[in-house]
Amino acid sequence: MRITKLSGSTKQGILNNLLKRSPNNYSAYEKTVSEIIDRVRREGDRALFDYTLKFDGFALQPENIRVTKEEIAAAYEQLDEQLIRVIRRSAENIRAFHARQLRNSWFDAKEDGTILGMKITAIEKAGVYVPGGKAAYPSSVLMNIIPAKVAGVSEIIMTTPPGPDGRVDPGTLVAADIAGVDAIYRAGGAQAIAAMAFGTASVPKVDKITGPGNIFVALAKKAVYGYVSIDSIAGPSEILVLADETANPRYIAADLLSQAEHDELASAILITTSEKLAEEVSRQVDLFLGKLSRKEILQKSLDNYGYILLAENMREALDAVNEIASEHLEILTSNPFETMTKVRNAGAIFLGEYASEPLGDYFAGPNHILPTNGTAKFFSPVNVDDFIKKTSIISYSREALEKVYGDVALFAESECLTAHANSVKVRFEDGK
Repeated sequence: MRITKLSGSTKQGILNNLLKRSPNNYSAYEKTVSEIIDRVRREGDRALFDYTLKFDGFALQPENIRVTKEEIAAAYEQLDEQLIRVIRRSAENIRAFHARQLRNSWFDAKEDGTILGMKITAIEKAGVYVPGGKAAYPSSVLMNIIPAKVAGVSEIIMTTPPGPDGRVDPGTLVAADIAGVDAIYRAGGAQAIAAMAFGTASVPKVDKITGPGNIFVALAKKAVYGYVSIDSIAGPSEILVLADETANPRYIAADLLSQAEHDELASAILITTSEKLAEEVSRQVDLFLGKLSRKEILQKSLDNYGYILLAENMREALDAVNEIASEHLEILTSNPFETMTKVRNAGAIFLGEYASEPLGDYFAGPNHILPTNGTAKFFSPVNVDDFIKKTSIISYSREALEKVYGDVALFAESECLTAHANSVKVRFEDGK
């Protein structure tokens, strides 16, 4: 891996390079996605079935679009029993973590008859998108469905592209069943997003769509936002490791490669104050590359978006960490918990040499659907709050309103909204 001295100019250059991977730069595909969405919105099932045949090679019909209970049962038979046990344990951890995020409605009543509060309500229908094609990700199935289930969503549906024979990956089906999905539909790509956003004869309209996908899925989610809610526009995966001279270089190399193998656009960055560590990490990366199965993808990812940055001190390193705002941040310093208090921007933080990033991907419990491309500055991981709505509650007695109605009227009149002012004045026009 390239070793570069961290400076203002190198940091900005890296930021500019990373931002090239943002879905906001996929404008070349927007016209195609827009056409797919418009047609599905107009024609419903007819367009959805046509696109599935065109892109996935499977002839959808109203009778076969929904995965049956028998197919789900067969999926359990096809999966290794030990893997099923691991999926169940992972689901338990995810469910327990997200249960801690639950909020209750609250009300604050005062003696004068003022009651203010917040009513917490789960959304009615959630749609989960699960990629298919080259790879299947049962872990992402758990991370999408379980928070919605914990939140109390009434109906959770899932769409995922079928193979040419109509089959859906058995791991995906088992994970969805364990997580508590209500229905699974064979549909993928932008057409599946459009179907969930607007509804068709076969696929119900949902209130929110979550889940990762390719460029077309990302752009489709962006396009339907406003008709439905979405989690975020996910970009390629990324990891940033912050380390000092106490860190284990072999662990760091392994962790950097764990994200670089996702795809050629994935980013893997080490920021360290130790030149010796930087050189040893680079050497360990080369050693691992000769042994790992996705060597070509790994090499392209590291060539394009892999960096080892040498910082003068930890303050300079932390400034860069907060500016990059990585999806995954590992802190491998002599006191990682103290270092963590100085981090403002990161999707998920992993502390210490035994908190390897894949632990978060698969098993620990926190959600692995995280903000990318610097959006950790203002976005959060998928969580229970993504599946609830908050409604304000206001109740005033006559006594309470009488004390303040003049203030309300004055404020309204200052904005030339006399009907607003009249709305409170009229309640006291009898002078009683």
